[in-house]
Amino acid sequence: LDRLLAKHDSMGRNRARELVVARRVTVDGAPVIRIDLEVDRFSRVAVDGIEIRPAERLIHLMLHKPAGVVSATRDAENRTVIDLIEDPDRESLHLVGRLDRNTTGLVLLTNDGRWSKRLMDPLSKVPKVYRVATRDPIPESAIQAFAEGFHFHTENLTTLPAELEILCSHEARLTLHEGRYHQVK
Repeated sequence: LDRLLAKHDSMGRNRARELVVARRVTVDGAPVIRIDLEVDRFSRVAVDGIEIRPAERLIHLMLHKPAGVVSATRDAENRTVIDLIEDPDRESLHLVGRLDRNTTGLVLLTNDGRWSKRLMDPLSKVPKVYRVATRDPIPESAIQAFAEGFHFHTENLTTLPAELEILCSHEARLTLHEGRYHQVK
């Protein structure tokens, strides 16, 4: 907050601190007493009731991604999930996770980096659920293999334990708590 205020009208950080201490600054309509309050582009900041920076529109979208569409914001050769969205601010969006081009399912898009980081951070362990169809029958031993995690030699890491529920011989529900490249494959 102090950096943002200091830039406004070149008031400097000392003057910014004075305004905060005097309770003349609000963020999203609430008086602020901490100069180190973290603000982002979605925060409405005002001094003496006069907005010095309007908040940008916060966008959170759920989209069913069809097969053949790329989980990307730009691609020179393929249609992307952004191409499916009709919104004037669609260029500000990024994906929260991804699905392979031939995979269908729910994808999340946002312009809120903090929100997407919370969802994707492996420490948050937010479950990601997939319904998987396979060409070959799924062996019962796969349940234990997913529960133990898989070692990827190319990245020299072992995945977190995952839950595999076999629904029938060629279908399963897979729940991951992290998102690694080609982990579902």
